Amino acid sequence: MSSKRVLRRHLCFVLLVLLGGQSARAADLDKTKLAEIDAAVAGAIKRGECPGAVVAVVHADAVVYRKAFGNRSVKPDEAVMTPDAVFDMASLTKPVATGTSVMLLVQQGKLKPEDLVSKHWPEFAANGKDKVTVEHLLLHTSGLIADNDIRDYADGRAKALERVAGLKLEAPAGTRFKYSDVGFIVLGELVERLSGTPLDQFAKKNVFEPLKMTDSGYSPAAALKARVAPTGPRDGGIILGAVHDPRAFKMGGVAGHAGLFSTADDMVRYCRMLLRDGELDGVRVLDAKTVKLFTEPHDVPVADKAPKGLKGSRSFGWDVDTSFSAPRGDRFKKGEGYGHTGFTGTSVWVDPRSKTAIIILTNRVHPSDKGNASPLRREVANIVAAAVGEKK
Repeated sequence: MSSKRVLRRHLCFVLLVLLGGQSARAADLDKTKLAEIDAAVAGAIKRGECPGAVVAVVHADAVVYRKAFGNRSVKPDEAVMTPDAVFDMASLTKPVATGTSVMLLVQQGKLKPEDLVSKHWPEFAANGKDKVTVEHLLLHTSGLIADNDIRDYADGRAKALERVAGLKLEAPAGTRFKYSDVGFIVLGELVERLSGTPLDQFAKKNVFEPLKMTDSGYSPAAALKARVAPTGPRDGGIILGAVHDPRAFKMGGVAGHAGLFSTADDMVRYCRMLLRDGELDGVRVLDAKTVKLFTEPHDVPVADKAPKGLKGSRSFGWDVDTSFSAPRGDRFKKGEGYGHTGFTGTSVWVDPRSKTAIIILTNRVHPSDKGNASPLRREVANIVAAAVGEKK
């Protein structure tokens, strides 16, 4: 037998093994167990934790669950939730828009995680911030305050950024983990400075359009507003189609920490891209090594002076294992996956080990800025983990 025929047979065998393995993973899915998500969401709605929700589950590169529940709107008028509802993603903006954009700049050689922020934004060095790096911002270990005074945003975007650059640190860089909107506002500004393009436009051109995330972006157009899930109260009315976060709102709707709108279907595409090491439908958005850099865990100190062993875990824009890990539930293995939540009631959890992603989109802040998505996140994660064979 010729060497070429041997090679062809060997390649065919490898392909069959790979395809067989993928089929086996899909076959292991307990779809009966997945059906328990229906009752979990119905219970959350009945308890008043959210008016409605859209839940999607990806497993072995396929959408194995996708369903809408309850109402998209209850005030001023009722409207039924639909699977294509557009949600204010709140802090999911941090990894999906800003974090991905930062990773693209790293991939392009324009930025390094170890870069001092002041290298690219000299004014930021003011008041002892000269040692803060891009990595510190991504891991929320910069020492910056969680949120500065809303009055700092009263005079427009440029003045707000000037005031952010003038802030003092609450703790030395690298000495504690404290979740910071301000840190991602800084990262959003770095994207614009290094790319020469505003964050919303950079993310649209380099992330959302290549991935065919057609309903994702900042400041949704009028054509999308008929599908937007309203959020909380503002100025005597209900917010619809404008960002809920007050600081992002004052910055014109575009900021590194909040402002993104998206749908469950678009988030499915984004998560599939990550699970496929940066490629989807023949289009590569991130290199495999960039996805690894983006998602691999780093220990972070959970207090200013953390006792030995008292650590949490974050990746460059994602939660891994901290007090923000409700979307992981109790069955997925700690340290193996990553995810994020949004204040409005949104969340994503990705578990590469089982090739699974869970997208839960609610507008729990509608209509009165109340509600609680955390119990639902945990319950759905546990159901999905059981369905894909994860043990407690």
